[in-house]
Amino acid sequence: MRDDVQIEVTALDSLRGVDPDEWDACACPEAADGGPPHDPFTTHRFLSALEQSGSVGPGSGWQPRYLLARAGGDLIAVTPLYAKGHSQGEYIFDHNWAHAYERAGGRYYPKLQIAVPFTPATGRRFLTRPGWEGVGRAALVQGAVQIASDNQLSSLHVTFCTEAEAAAGEEMGLLRRTSQQFHWTNHGYCGFEDFLASLSSRKRKNIRKERATAQGFGGEIVSLTGDALKPGHWDAFWRFYQDTGARKWGQPYLTRAFFDIAQERLRDDMLLVLAMRDGAPVAGALNFIGRDVLYGRYWGCIEHHPCLHFELCYYQAIDAAIARGQSRVEAGAQGEHKLARGYMPVTTHSLHWVGDEGFRRAIASYLEAERAAIDEEIEVLTAYGPFRTAHVEEHE
Repeated sequence: MRDDVQIEVTALDSLRGVDPDEWDACACPEAADGGPPHDPFTTHRFLSALEQSGSVGPGSGWQPRYLLARAGGDLIAVTPLYAKGHSQGEYIFDHNWAHAYERAGGRYYPKLQIAVPFTPATGRRFLTRPGWEGVGRAALVQGAVQIASDNQLSSLHVTFCTEAEAAAGEEMGLLRRTSQQFHWTNHGYCGFEDFLASLSSRKRKNIRKERATAQGFGGEIVSLTGDALKPGHWDAFWRFYQDTGARKWGQPYLTRAFFDIAQERLRDDMLLVLAMRDGAPVAGALNFIGRDVLYGRYWGCIEHHPCLHFELCYYQAIDAAIARGQSRVEAGAQGEHKLARGYMPVTTHSLHWVGDEGFRRAIASYLEAERAAIDEEIEVLTAYGPFRTAHVEEHE
């Protein structure tokens, strides 16, 4: 029956006119029970914090064009769509595509991006009310492609979507791309030592040594969330974030105002791990809390201490996920160094629409070869993972 219903799709340049409850009924219907959302990054409060802080919008290269699909006046599907003037802050790299397109005389930018800005975390990108999945997803894809085509834009990209969305998008004619990240999986561990027991002897010893080194930095490590977070904590973390952002990207993606808004609206969604020395924070790692996943996002420091990065970003996150009963830690993009610390390679997914038919064929061929290479790399890295093999008897 719903295949025949008339769907109206509109694009808005701001979430100010969208009721938060209506948006979240599509983005995180599971949170209606008062618990955390599966994905904290597609909630109205997170996306509006990016917008209201100036982290996206004029001058950022991320211009909001949120898509909303309605059936009979009821909001049934939404997606965070942006017009992009560059390829920064995406973590699914298409710089080579842009260069090739422009060398051939085309104009690659602006393009359209369905994504959570600056956030390489997998989650639903076609956000639908329960029962409207197929119809809502199709309406959002058709609406986004229509905008790109009508405005003669080079391309549309859907990054860090779910595997199910990637399969559905491919059936609708979009190009499917795979990439790789490193995630930690909770196999029902009772505590960190239980996790260590699953590793090879050498990896176990190395992690214990790293943790001891880090925790001997001369202070204490604290984890803060909810009302334990205070405005002053963000003054310290802003210094850390600025230092890391300047070294990695040239300038930070988030504005200082984002953290003030986050303190007000997002503190229950965040876990801030701080290394304190003489009563002052010297390093920190910021995580976001999903219903079943802990998302590691930002790290920084004003003092260098050996192994402190590993402790705050990876081991403290594992501790927290085990304590919370969460099944996974996603520690951000890239980083083969995570493998030795129990974070295993996994496949991530994206979808792409390209307007020029010749360019589309070239990218399709490239993506086919890339998928094979990614599959092979994941297989090789998995074989070199830190976990014990079932047939090997080990001794400390």
